[in-house]
Amino acid sequence: MKKIKIACLGNYPPRRCGIATFTKNFLDSVVNNNKEKTIQAEAYVVTLDEQDQQFNYPDEVKHIIRKNHQRDYLKAAGFINYSDADICFLQHEFGIFGGGSGIYILPLIYRLKIPLIVIFHTVLKDPDYDQKAIVQEIGKRAEKIVVMSNQAIEFLNEIYDIDKEKVELIEHGVPDVHFSAGNNHKKKFHLENKIILFTFGLLNRNKGIETVINALPKVVEKHPELIYIVLGKTHPVVLRASGEEYRNYLKLLVLRNNLRKYVYFDDRFISTEELINYLSATDIYITPYLNEAQITSGTLSYAVGAGTAVISTPYWHARELLADGRGRLFNFQDSDKLTEIINELLDNPEELLRLRKNAYNYGRKTIWEEIGVCYLNLAAEVIESFTEKRVEEEQIINPLVPPKFNLGHVKRLTDNTGIIQHAKFSVPNYKEGYSLDDNARALLMSLMAYRQMKDRQALDLMPVYLSYIHYMQNDDGTFRNLLSFSREFLDETGSEDSFGRTIWALGYLIRFPPTDAYLQLGKEMFSKAYPNFEKVKYIRGMANSLIGIYHYLKRFPSDEGMIITSKSLIQKIIQKYEAEKREDWRWFEPMLTYDNGIIPLSLLHAYEVTGNEKTLNVAKESMEFLEKTTFTEEGYISLVGSDSWYEKNGIHSQYAQQPINATAKVLMFYQAYIVTRDRQYLNKMFSTFMWFLGENDLRIPLYDFETSGCNDGLESHGVNRNQGAESTLAYLIAHLAVLFAYELAGK
Repeated sequence: MKKIKIACLGNYPPRRCGIATFTKNFLDSVVNNNKEKTIQAEAYVVTLDEQDQQFNYPDEVKHIIRKNHQRDYLKAAGFINYSDADICFLQHEFGIFGGGSGIYILPLIYRLKIPLIVIFHTVLKDPDYDQKAIVQEIGKRAEKIVVMSNQAIEFLNEIYDIDKEKVELIEHGVPDVHFSAGNNHKKKFHLENKIILFTFGLLNRNKGIETVINALPKVVEKHPELIYIVLGKTHPVVLRASGEEYRNYLKLLVLRNNLRKYVYFDDRFISTEELINYLSATDIYITPYLNEAQITSGTLSYAVGAGTAVISTPYWHARELLADGRGRLFNFQDSDKLTEIINELLDNPEELLRLRKNAYNYGRKTIWEEIGVCYLNLAAEVIESFTEKRVEEEQIINPLVPPKFNLGHVKRLTDNTGIIQHAKFSVPNYKEGYSLDDNARALLMSLMAYRQMKDRQALDLMPVYLSYIHYMQNDDGTFRNLLSFSREFLDETGSEDSFGRTIWALGYLIRFPPTDAYLQLGKEMFSKAYPNFEKVKYIRGMANSLIGIYHYLKRFPSDEGMIITSKSLIQKIIQKYEAEKREDWRWFEPMLTYDNGIIPLSLLHAYEVTGNEKTLNVAKESMEFLEKTTFTEEGYISLVGSDSWYEKNGIHSQYAQQPINATAKVLMFYQAYIVTRDRQYLNKMFSTFMWFLGENDLRIPLYDFETSGCNDGLESHGVNRNQGAESTLAYLIAHLAVLFAYELAGK
């Protein structure tokens, strides 16, 4: 007999919610169900708990995750990996996991070393960006996905691009209930002479209970022995937001319709046993939900499984489950039609009985005993076919992995003045105006794009960025940085960073000019700025300027003045390194902050021109330190975040991670390969680039495939959805560097 140990992740009793109840019934069915005598299972639970709230969990709960503590999710992954579990089942529902749209679950599942099966309790038809990205990432990681309706399979395939072969349909499990006429169960509630209509579940406005209440006056005229029972507590989210407003509204509606004798509210979360008694006593079960967006309804499944006559609005799950004569449907909020159907069924006991039998016969295949067998067989199949995914030693840069290079969002941000700094989501934010920083980056990107693929759009954008740089240069060769949307200067002299980035872009223009006119203008601005090179005091300004000088010297290698200036900048950078380095701190400053890879990159460029071994050694030592700091054991990049950076003898700040840091490292590894021809740097370059496409701490892409823009960063709660110029240009420059590397590696 096969033996399987299951780790199950999700809510668990005594949490009073649908997922908790489902998880317990699911585990009971797979552990206690030995019907086929071929698989024996045991299981334990890793449960989600609200912050600052601890339940008295039963013994099967072995580990607790506090919902809003991200590090708890990582500890849980370690706990599961070091247990003897063969497989992990994840119960997924939006709202139960921490972070934006429950994003904290992604780092956990990507750290699992055992196969994963995910049970989706909700599949949204119109997900927002985060919800769609999270489901897609779960789809990549899971060996199998379980849904409870055919509609969910279609949604996963059509909306989320998840292969149907990965998805299994296993219907919602239900208790094993004996079919009965109901009178014996009615006696338990002292309702033996009543016709019982019943609705249960956590109360919220989407339940549509008012539709039933408005339908009842004309029903009780014919059937005064009727009582409508509404069972369930108010949904905790609703309770926190608006208290009992909805329940009170319903009670007032009951009074207005003179239904006080006919409607009863039972404000409890009851046991499964008591719920079965209610369903067995019910004549008609009603789910009057207000819209179609309900992919799975556990309450509906229970009612069908108990052999109850069901009337429902045509939401997705109801359309499937009540097909072929298993129930009756009426339109959303159509109280008149509901009145008609109730009276018709109560006046025709034979039809009512037929509906009940059809439902009960169908429900027999969904009792938990049968569903448990389905899950056990699926688990055994997945375990047998699972092979742990390992990264090959010699990773190949695949140009088909990145999306198609697309300047759509850059064009959206660019007008006839320059590129707008910021965006609200993907919409240009004119209030923030323009910056030299971003227009210099945009010029560099467009030059790279034209050089790599002769992109006509890039060539057309180039003069916009070049003219902005020209407009912002002062008479003394320095540059202003900021310009309002109304073209008013907002500073006299920009930052050293913006100066250095502009020198870099101009140097690249001089080295790779698309036309002679561009070359001449680039040389003119570069030469005008030259007297300010030695005045730069801060290391990133020096590094960016040094990269620009490197490109200039590639075209004019005999320019003695520029050679002397480059050596001076190299010396200043190395002096900073020697002043700060320690055995465990091989860096140029007492803190790792932003754009870190630019500094080793500048020295790698300098070495290519000078051949100075000391320059190369400092570049490699600092690069290795940066690698050690930011590469995780799993092989992906965890960038230094800007929340508090990373001080010497301090803690690496995990958030907020910024795209420019990733791009700096992509360029750094690319240049390391140019200098050393060591292919390991190509692997590291590609791994770093994949940070943009989801290989990061939150396991979610920064690149937006719909807008062709790049989100502004990784925050602790999820992705910063704004898509400004800096982040999008950072992505595009990194993308182009990968294409350059692929071409170079193939030669």
